[in-house]
Amino acid sequence: MIKTRKLGNSGLEVSALGLGCMGLSFGYGPATEKDQGIKLIREAYEQGITFFDTAEAYGIANEELVGEALAPFRKEVVIATKFGFLDGDSQKGLDSRPERIKQVVENSLKNLKTDVIDLIYQHRVDPNVPMEDVAGTVKDLIAEGKVKYFGLSEAGVTSIRKAHAVQPVTALQSEYSIWWREPELEIIPTLEELGIGFVPFSPLGKGFLTGAINQNTQFDGKDFRNILPRFSEENRKANQALVELLKNIAADKNATPAQIALGWLLAQRPWIVPIPGTTKSHRLTENINGASVDLSLADVKAIDEAFAKTNVQGDRYPAHLQNRVGK
Repeated sequence: MIKTRKLGNSGLEVSALGLGCMGLSFGYGPATEKDQGIKLIREAYEQGITFFDTAEAYGIANEELVGEALAPFRKEVVIATKFGFLDGDSQKGLDSRPERIKQVVENSLKNLKTDVIDLIYQHRVDPNVPMEDVAGTVKDLIAEGKVKYFGLSEAGVTSIRKAHAVQPVTALQSEYSIWWREPELEIIPTLEELGIGFVPFSPLGKGFLTGAINQNTQFDGKDFRNILPRFSEENRKANQALVELLKNIAADKNATPAQIALGWLLAQRPWIVPIPGTTKSHRLTENINGASVDLSLADVKAIDEAFAKTNVQGDRYPAHLQNRVGK
């Protein structure tokens, strides 16, 4: 079984790996059949995962899927969801007005078939709403018993501090992996100082670090990787060196590249809980086994030194998406 971890000083205890559920119905091409999605989420629970991540922006179907799948063991799991987009549509811009937050929480409670949301994140910082108002609204929802814990997603240091001063932040969710290291500069030291947990999404580089993607991979027309600079054909070709490196390290450890990538993240701090997503049963088991890959400090150092010599090509997001993060 997977060990558990506490998200910062909040006392919220979850499995050392969570399951990001977005890809079951959003972002990576056609949605998974509902029965398949339920089966996968329940398999995750049976293998020890107790932390499940969804969001209003992934569509009602995603929250409903998570709610239905987890209903039989609702008390044993932690469900995280998010608010923050206009009409719940990530294409339309941001909306974290207090009345909107309250409405989203009511909707999510219904979709998830639950009477409390364990962890609610602001999906992206809304420059038009003071962070104090956002945190204050969540504080009220916690007092009402509708929400237990407060989180932020892709927020910058200033926003984290402002929010935390009003309502303690339990977790920050942002991208972090062997090939996206920016959080190490300011974010991780700030989280450490304030006692906030870190929940990295895309810990496997949106699939790239598994070794399953190469320059010839064709993504589905609806797959958002089509617009990411890092996933252009020439950048995928250039970045293969990283995967080769991971494969070599994995071979020494009798593990897979994905497991090394997850083990590396878990070795960074005891309050880091990655949430890899998958639609495939065998990948789920592979990821879960990654939680028990024990990397020593020397291993981590060797990985870091090898990676320092390789140059990741391509931006993480196109410009219009990049201006939504780190605010």
